[in-house]
Amino acid sequence: MYMRRTPMSFVLAVLAGAASAGFASPASAQVLDPAARNSVLIQQNDLQALQSRVQRQQFQQQQQQYRAQDRVIVQQPPPVVPQVRPSCQTQIIGNTAVSTCR
Repeated sequence: MYMRRTPMSFVLAVLAGAASAGFASPASAQVLDPAARNSVLIQQNDLQALQSRVQRQQFQQQQQQYRAQDRVIVQQPPPVVPQVRPSCQTQIIGNTAVSTCR
């Protein structure tokens, strides 16, 4: 689990650096060269794809944690059920047995 967090934190740091570099540079807003503009658009698409990938990984990790929590089986003691003993009396009258229970 710890091994996954280290690369993800690196990816997040790269994303934060790329985003701040794009906002900090005023020259990046005024691209006159069409090839450079296409390059910027490709970089933005790559950034969005990377962000989506990180979000997907975070979501999958969260789902794995939820599934692990759901798999934990808690042993509960058996319920205590009171036993009722019938108080029956059997009487034999002639050839017939008659039971009277209360």
